[in-house]
Amino acid sequence: MAAPIYLYTGPEIGTRNEQVESIKASLTKKFGDVDNYLLYASDSKIEDIIAKLQTESLFVPATCVVLREAELVKKKDEVELIATWLKTAKDSAVLILVSDEISVDSKLDKLVPKENKQIFWAMDESRLGSWLSGYFRKNGYSIEPEAVDLILELTENNTEALRGECSRFFLCFPKEHQISEDDVEQILAHNREESAFTLFDAMANPSESPTARLESSLSILQKILLTKNNSPVMILAGLASCFRRLELWHSIHAGGAYLDDFALKTKGFASKTARNQYARASRVWSFGQCAAVLASIAGADSEIRSSGTPLQDTQLSILLYEIIMKNGGRVAKYEAD
Repeated sequence: MAAPIYLYTGPEIGTRNEQVESIKASLTKKFGDVDNYLLYASDSKIEDIIAKLQTESLFVPATCVVLREAELVKKKDEVELIATWLKTAKDSAVLILVSDEISVDSKLDKLVPKENKQIFWAMDESRLGSWLSGYFRKNGYSIEPEAVDLILELTENNTEALRGECSRFFLCFPKEHQISEDDVEQILAHNREESAFTLFDAMANPSESPTARLESSLSILQKILLTKNNSPVMILAGLASCFRRLELWHSIHAGGAYLDDFALKTKGFASKTARNQYARASRVWSFGQCAAVLASIAGADSEIRSSGTPLQDTQLSILLYEIIMKNGGRVAKYEAD
């Protein structure tokens, strides 16, 4: 029997999440009831995670821990703790490692049986377009090809984001309605929900001055903070993911190297939208500046967790200033131009 540990990586969040849910559903079917935990490696100690997996409840027969940001689990003692747990692990306790990156540390990867891991590659735009048309058709709608193209331009290119954005159409139009380009303009372009990824896009616009980028980014940040489902920690995690991908973009193009579409896809840049976005961002921040930005994000994360909610909006605003105006350099306060 395979060890009760799984590893799911890659940028295609939608199908990856479906696979995670299928594991949880199988566990529920087998044991009847499950204690489910969703944890983040940046905010959790491995020893605490193992303790949850080893604790047996009189009332709930199974435990499932989904650990996101698994690429951050690198320390030898952390991997050894997981390896030690696996030696005596029961099938009623399951650990699912998840990462937006393509791979995790090799020591951690070796702990997971081959049949229990999968990379969820980003779909290219043609596949996403087919998926999108099928999604509307399955829900009783048709959609014009031009409307499909516009949705892909306005939305983060993974099935999870597309599913969330396109559910709006089902609330606004009756079934059998054909979604047009004008409908997309009305529903998405004029009412676009902001996220850490749209924030990154605004921060990374090389056609604007740093001051203009800061102004628009602060406006987007305020909109994100006003939504119910976004916390500062989630915003920071999203920005960190974007800058780690930008580091990867720089590394694979080092020395003017050329990669064809297939090679870019294997690195997680399947869609033209993503390629254009990171090509633009690479003109704003160098590889070395990405490292400085990631250090600033980590510092802001630590400060927000330690100081709590009263100062978090200010700390996030200062972080945007550091990233946009100082390319990741830390400042004690805003500086006059």
